[in-house]
Amino acid sequence: MAIERLHSNKRLSNIVIHNGIVHLAGQLANNHDGDIRTQTRETLANIDALLAQAGSDKSQILSVTIYLKDIQNDFAAMNEIWESWVAEGHSPARACVEAAMFKSTLLVEMAVVAVQS
Repeated sequence: MAIERLHSNKRLSNIVIHNGIVHLAGQLANNHDGDIRTQTRETLANIDALLAQAGSDKSQILSVTIYLKDIQNDFAAMNEIWESWVAEGHSPARACVEAAMFKSTLLVEMAVVAVQS
């Protein structure tokens, strides 16, 4: 089966689809100056948009890896936004880890694997 790559450059593809499985590259907020709640909302909005382009949606997410700059201080606030966004009854497998970010104002990044609808 063919591999479909969308929004690609030499470094990465934002969407890769193979055998009905959608892989999203790590997604970020567009505005890195917002607090954790703002960055989480923007990141999730970007995920919604990319999943729609790939023929999927948040109810089809299999797994998510969440990277937080400061897990001790931002975990609860990020989860508050996450829990209001996740489709009821469709909680994916999830890992959440603390990670150094490429920009000091970046607080959250999420990588997603989903099934096409």
